[in-house]
Amino acid sequence: MTLDRRAFLKQTVAQAGLLAVGAGELRAVTGAPAFIRRSPEIIVIGAGAFGGWTALHLRRMGASVTLVDAYGPGNSRSTSGDESRGIRSSYAERELWVRMASQAIDKWKEWNDEWAKPFRMQVFFATGDLIFRAEADDRFIVNNKKTWDKLGLPYETPSIDDVRREYPQINTEGVTTVLFEPRAGVARARRSCEVVAEAFRQQGGRIVIARASLGPTAGGRLQHLPLNTGEMLGADQYVFACGPWLPKVLPEVMADRLRTPLGRVAYFGTPVGDERFIYPNLPSFNFPGVTGWPALGVDNRGFRVRGGSRRQNAQGEQGGQGEQPPTANPNAGAAQGAGNAPAGNRPAEPPRPPTPPEQLDPDLSNRWVPPEALEGPRNFLAERFPDLKDAPIVQTHACHYESSVDRNPIVDHYPGLDNVWIAGGGSAEGFKLGPVIGEYIARRVLGKQTDAEWDQAFKLDEEKFEPNQTFDDE
Repeated sequence: MTLDRRAFLKQTVAQAGLLAVGAGELRAVTGAPAFIRRSPEIIVIGAGAFGGWTALHLRRMGASVTLVDAYGPGNSRSTSGDESRGIRSSYAERELWVRMASQAIDKWKEWNDEWAKPFRMQVFFATGDLIFRAEADDRFIVNNKKTWDKLGLPYETPSIDDVRREYPQINTEGVTTVLFEPRAGVARARRSCEVVAEAFRQQGGRIVIARASLGPTAGGRLQHLPLNTGEMLGADQYVFACGPWLPKVLPEVMADRLRTPLGRVAYFGTPVGDERFIYPNLPSFNFPGVTGWPALGVDNRGFRVRGGSRRQNAQGEQGGQGEQPPTANPNAGAAQGAGNAPAGNRPAEPPRPPTPPEQLDPDLSNRWVPPEALEGPRNFLAERFPDLKDAPIVQTHACHYESSVDRNPIVDHYPGLDNVWIAGGGSAEGFKLGPVIGEYIARRVLGKQTDAEWDQAFKLDEEKFEPNQTFDDE
């Protein structure tokens, strides 16, 4: 607690004024001296989807916040540094995720309303999402409808004829069931990280570009945060939201609790003058093992595809989404995003060589996508979007995910340190939750009331990965 010097000076000047105008009797100033409560000082390490939104919400809640990132918001190495990300709530029986994602969709729309004009940049586009399956009783379809019905969330069940009439550019051969989520959309990922950071800065936040590490501790508290610049930062609370760097920055706790494989996507150029594959003329789409969306005209990055089999599979026998058990396959190359098909239902693929250790390190990994990894997206286009089968690949992107054992985010204290928080484990789905999870983390750090179900689900569990255990998505 400190004396408010400004209030003190104001009182002093006021009394001097009385003397100056010849006031007769000098009366004592009544009332207690004015004090102000110091804002909590918090350092957030990591400016990705979790860290950036957390820093912004902390600042809006009155904290003094410094945001530290080794490479800067929206950098190419970051998990959130891709051009775009799908925003949906189709998590089948995972009701907690459905509720979180539904809230996030509302928050993304609010962000557009608040910041699109000041920044002259729309970051969320309500494309809607079409889910295609071969069987009417497909578990992913059935469970999504059940959960959406329970939560009162809107969806549609268009007929195949409706889809063919509305979107003839999609080949629906072998599809019998379609589910449409009208509120789903696509966000500009890299851009959103940049504008969240800029909004944070404009509202009084401080951004530092440096590599942070865990400093000395005493009495169950972190004493300060060393930076690779030689500077040491101090704060009341520290939030490590480092994404796939968590196992490197906090190895004693996180090395066996996260896996950080690479995921890859491809962007295909659309034909000149052909608007069928550009928003708003096509929704995002979800086939077994494959997700994607139309090109966004504002970015002109291309038609995005993630997934697909190296061997064409016209019947879509790659399994349903919403269930991705861990597998003890040491050769797996990435953690599948967007709901994810279990590997056990996929056609047999050629064996892959073990992943070199440096390719699991977000600082050292090469992010180029090898030609063989593009066979799946190319085969998918030939099957489902035949007019794009010869489309050129105009861009690729590879990023590390950080998958937790139970696929839930981790938001909890660092064991034994009362003023250190861990926030990560987005498991390839965390970006879309950014506006919601960031507010939740901020409330936890400031000791405000939060959802008890979330608190329990996001605990740092004792369960760890077995050696070489990962998620097989390729």
